[in-house]
Amino acid sequence: MTGPRTPRWPAAVAVLTLVGGVLGNVASNLLAGLADTMLGPASIVLAVVGAVASVVVEIRRRRVEREPAAEPTDLVTPATGAPSLPYPAGFTGRAEQTGAIVAALLREHAVAVVGRRAAGTSSCAVQAANLCRDRFPDGHYYVDLRRGGRPRSAREVLTALARILGTTPPASGRADDLDEAADELRRQLDGRQILLVLDNVDRAAQVRPLLPPAARTCRLLLAGGPALASLEGLVAYWLAEPDTADAVELFAAAGGTAPTPRVHRPDPRTDPAVREIVEVCGRQPRTVRALGYRTAQHGWRYSDVRDTLRRAVETAPHQRVPVSPAARLVTDRDTAYHALSARARRLYRLMSLSPVPLDRPTLAALAGRRWTDVATLLDELAAAAFVVGAAGDRYEVRPLLAPYARLHLREAEPVAARVAAQARLTRHLARRAERHAANLAVTVSLLNRGRSLPLEDDPAGWFDLHQDLLLAVVKVPAGAAETLPRRIRRWWFRLAVALCGWLAHADRLDEWAEVCRIVLDMPTAGDRPEIAGWAHNELGVLRRRRHDPQGAAAALTLAVAERGRRGTAQARMNLGLALLDLGQVDDAVEHLELSRRHRSAADRAGIALTDLGLGAARLARGELETAHRHLVRAANTFRLLGDARGYAAALTNLVLVHAGLGEHLDAAQAGQAALREYESVADPATRATALLNAGATLLTSVPGQAREAYELLAESHRLRDSRRPTAGLGRTLLYLGDAAAALGDHTEARRRWTDAADLGEEVGDPAGQAAADARLIGEGGPASR
Repeated sequence: MTGPRTPRWPAAVAVLTLVGGVLGNVASNLLAGLADTMLGPASIVLAVVGAVASVVVEIRRRRVEREPAAEPTDLVTPATGAPSLPYPAGFTGRAEQTGAIVAALLREHAVAVVGRRAAGTSSCAVQAANLCRDRFPDGHYYVDLRRGGRPRSAREVLTALARILGTTPPASGRADDLDEAADELRRQLDGRQILLVLDNVDRAAQVRPLLPPAARTCRLLLAGGPALASLEGLVAYWLAEPDTADAVELFAAAGGTAPTPRVHRPDPRTDPAVREIVEVCGRQPRTVRALGYRTAQHGWRYSDVRDTLRRAVETAPHQRVPVSPAARLVTDRDTAYHALSARARRLYRLMSLSPVPLDRPTLAALAGRRWTDVATLLDELAAAAFVVGAAGDRYEVRPLLAPYARLHLREAEPVAARVAAQARLTRHLARRAERHAANLAVTVSLLNRGRSLPLEDDPAGWFDLHQDLLLAVVKVPAGAAETLPRRIRRWWFRLAVALCGWLAHADRLDEWAEVCRIVLDMPTAGDRPEIAGWAHNELGVLRRRRHDPQGAAAALTLAVAERGRRGTAQARMNLGLALLDLGQVDDAVEHLELSRRHRSAADRAGIALTDLGLGAARLARGELETAHRHLVRAANTFRLLGDARGYAAALTNLVLVHAGLGEHLDAAQAGQAALREYESVADPATRATALLNAGATLLTSVPGQAREAYELLAESHRLRDSRRPTAGLGRTLLYLGDAAAALGDHTEARRRWTDAADLGEEVGDPAGQAAADARLIGEGGPASR
């Protein structure tokens, strides 16, 4: 697909002019002695004139390239120049809209066809006026309020109407003079069947003196922007872009008027590529007509036009794509876009970088401006129907115009500017996400206690509102990851880390795993092993949460091999816990001890987590005194740090330690304290574990409180997910059977023990299965967990 051929004569003229200047300078040097310096200044003047001429010719050449070729115009005005009603050239479709305008015009005295610029308000208004022009035998007149591209003032509008109708124009632009001229116009129009069409009304002030119009038979039809809808004394009819069928018809009709090559052309009305073309163009009538005309004129294939436009829209912004003639034509014909201020056009282009709505602070970071400036520009874009609002005081490009905005972005913004905008957006989101992810645990506990927080101070609420944006930025399109600029990768990875923290907190495991896989597929993961180690560590924790200790151990082994010393401490701790789930207690203790040794002294939370894991491992190995020491140390640290979840987990394990040491009173107190902490922690799984430990301890230490133990165990069973069979669920069923037996309900007890035995066999818990079988045959007492 090629554009019109560029003429070569301007370049030839420029070259010859420069060569002439150089030759004149050489000749002046040779004849300087004879002419006594007379030719020297003359040659200099000639060279300067030649250079200036070449610059002028080059500017003219580029301007000719940018000027539109001869194409169908919107309105055809009579050659006499009289203010008669024109007719729209090649008007097709929109029968329902024009019919509604005619009906409103015959019913009301003043009607305004309102819509965004270039949506076809002028053509539809003039077409409706022509359809009912026979009903106005006394005259029908047309005035363009934007002739020559300059909006007319209210005084100029009244002056033009006064010349048409033979009244006195206003003496000045003062309000009383305007009102006096408007009153004389009403008296002249009153009782006469006249239709006045005022086109391209940009501001309400241009026509406000004419409202309300003359009564009885005169009609006033306006066509302009959304500002007209706020005027009193008229009925506004909102005109949106044509539907896809009408847009395709516009494309085909414009192509039918073009001087096409003598080749077979398929009918554009039946070609699916044309439907995609008009959608990329936002179904803007002027653009669709121009592209249909030019496509037919040059013999472009519809599929080629569609592919070039789609490539420009869908390719990642940081990748280079040559600007095709079709894409340049589409951007040049967007008159509504070119009517915006330069700063508003830039913000509109940059907003197309995000497929989801953005709030004002994010827009300010994206554009590199203050949020007060962004607010003004958003008002301008919203008034021109380029952007729409969304929940949470956010804004986005209208979905219909989103591909069009991408074309403007690629045509007007160089690659370096697009990359810089992406970097600003990613950096802003990464910083905010890191701050909110760090406060998740603290604020969630406050919310659970009944305290409400503003959105900006509520991490969970902020993540919920912006989750689509964060996921869209992190999920790099296919094929673009390898070319992601380095200045973006650093902030992109930090955003991915913070996002995974929230996804883990919200238990959104599928999206968490997807982000980890995206990080592993990035080139940075291959260049920097610590990044790959982080991703494997996250996958290991995720698989352990999915009750896949074997897969967790495999991923965490890779994480230990790839991460640095400080990162290895975290990976070794997680690997130790996975090995503990697999029953490899000695290996688990070894990795947990190494993890604690590699922890920084300043990492108090990490040391407390390692102590918690060591306490659980020592407990599993029967070393109760050592387990007690680690768990007490972990509980004290978590309490000082304000980590309710960690503190409750340490107390839950202390229940078992005290029960094993025969300290039943301490075990009961620890269990009650753990349950109180879990009331402020939104973690059903760990609360179920605490209830299990407290109920089992109460049942074995104080048999007289079997009813209270049964209620604790029943609550633990309710909180556990029966769709995910685990060893913990089996132990809960086991002790529920014990509690039912203590209460004298042997039927329920045998049913619970049978379920516990079956579950132990299913999940691979031989100890739990053996304990359940022993109870069923009446051998042995309650098993230790």
